Amino acid sequence: MFTPAITGTGVFTPAEVITNDELVASFNAYVDLFNAEHAAQIAAGEVAALDHSSSEFILKASGIEQRHVMDKAGVLDPHRMYPRLAQRSDDEPGIMAEMALDACRKALAQAGRRGDEVDLVICAASNMERAYPAIAIEIQKLLGAGGFAFDMNVACSSATFGIQAAADMIRAGSVRRALVVNPEITSGHLEWRDRDCHFIFGDVATATLIERREDAAHGFEIRSTRCATEFSNNIRNNNGFLRRTRPDGMADRRDMQFMQEGRKVFKEVLPMVAAHIHAHLDETGVDPQSLRRLWLHQANKTMNDFIGRKVLGRDPEPGEQPNILQDYANTSSAGSIIAFDAYSGDLAPGDLGLICSFGAGYSVGSVVVERF
Repeated sequence: MFTPAITGTGVFTPAEVITNDELVASFNAYVDLFNAEHAAQIAAGEVAALDHSSSEFILKASGIEQRHVMDKAGVLDPHRMYPRLAQRSDDEPGIMAEMALDACRKALAQAGRRGDEVDLVICAASNMERAYPAIAIEIQKLLGAGGFAFDMNVACSSATFGIQAAADMIRAGSVRRALVVNPEITSGHLEWRDRDCHFIFGDVATATLIERREDAAHGFEIRSTRCATEFSNNIRNNNGFLRRTRPDGMADRRDMQFMQEGRKVFKEVLPMVAAHIHAHLDETGVDPQSLRRLWLHQANKTMNDFIGRKVLGRDPEPGEQPNILQDYANTSSAGSIIAFDAYSGDLAPGDLGLICSFGAGYSVGSVVVERF
């Protein structure tokens, strides 16, 4: 048996930024166009008029101030309201692999490793740009990595589930060094025309290098991992290759994009996550008060504040539970890794922390780490 350790992380951040004010101006323009086009049906009570959004509403509801996207113009076009990404030939790198490659190279550089030293690549993300060949295998090829690669999808929990899978294989000795990569083009599956969710997501890619602690000079030992799932329809996306087999399958259906019953999610997921973390810490023999840092899934500031209080039994001190969603928004599986990448360098040997992500499924994954 070997001991797995995180020795490097990397983040690819798209250059284009959409502020709340820009997003609201575009959304409200779309609303005005919709209401004007459907004025007669609205007057007859056949269609509901759409309401404007506001920056104040977005900040209060989420804590988000801006988001990075792969294509700003398409998202902000009130006649379009989704990104415009160039079609690539089969001989060109896919956009997810290209984003991932940047994050992987940063993680490898931090650890002082090369791509050909990696023998496992897991591409763990909430949506893949194609069914096959696996995005992970494309990343493997671009890196010059050996071994094998595969894709996995556990929505917003994909990163922690991927870390557990990689850590388990390192413990068992079947791989020596693994990259868990989370390229998230959430702008492609967000419904930007829905006031309740149009502000939630942003694009990014993260990478986490995991290897045997015995091979590493510094990093974070993975003390323990734990994952859990419980089925729920309260976060759902019905897109997929079977849609064309159904009578209305090719229509612009609302359920083909991100859908969420936000109040139900808040009510049901938060107790599940808090109980999961407490049980994980208890079985690992870790006192919550000994945790120097919580790197939580970056979905909503209120949710993170709630979980921080439940886990620690008090309000977290500044820096104990860092948020990055004000700058990145919800980046699905990548959020907790962005927080870890940005807020882990100051920890000293022996310091303990916990990475946790949660989301659709429902799913929750947690990773207890110790700096060495």
